[in-house]
Amino acid sequence: MGTYLVLASGSPRRKALLQQIGVAFDVHPVDMDESMHPGEAVIAHVKRLALEKARAGYQQACRQIKVCAALGADTVVDIDGEVLGKPADSKQAAAFLARLSGRKHKVHTAVAVVTSNTELMALSSSEVEFARISEQQINSYVKTGEPLDKAGAYAIQGRGGQFVVHLNGSYSGVMGLPLFETVKLLSVCGVACSI
Repeated sequence: MGTYLVLASGSPRRKALLQQIGVAFDVHPVDMDESMHPGEAVIAHVKRLALEKARAGYQQACRQIKVCAALGADTVVDIDGEVLGKPADSKQAAAFLARLSGRKHKVHTAVAVVTSNTELMALSSSEVEFARISEQQINSYVKTGEPLDKAGAYAIQGRGGQFVVHLNGSYSGVMGLPLFETVKLLSVCGVACSI
């Protein structure tokens, strides 16, 4: 019997990615303030949130279980050192996409795993280049609703993938859970992945 795993996220993308690598887990979403602290750097921000989510997941779901690990993750889109989180509405989604149009940006995803005696962390940073997108394309994409719950207002695995000219880094990391780093952390904690 391996370590019981809790995913401290309600993200369907993270759930699908864990299922893709054959990990058994239960979902225990955590609710927290994801705003940046004053003066907080982008990388420090994404790492802090991943660790806080994993800690909260552990507190919620693992205290009664002897061998348990909680996984938390956070993803941010970074353009010119500024975080583009999930857009508040369609107008902000369109503004985010206009800003990304024809430019390169970074996507940082931090993954944290917390157990009774350890806290582990990994970071995946990727560079994504967008094609130039017309206002009409932006408006059509926003109308699909896909951008509204995604960091940076796009999903690389969805319709937003059509705007990506080049990716240097981790596709699964841009989706929200870098699988290479995640498998390494889970294996240290005794969580089995079936290949």
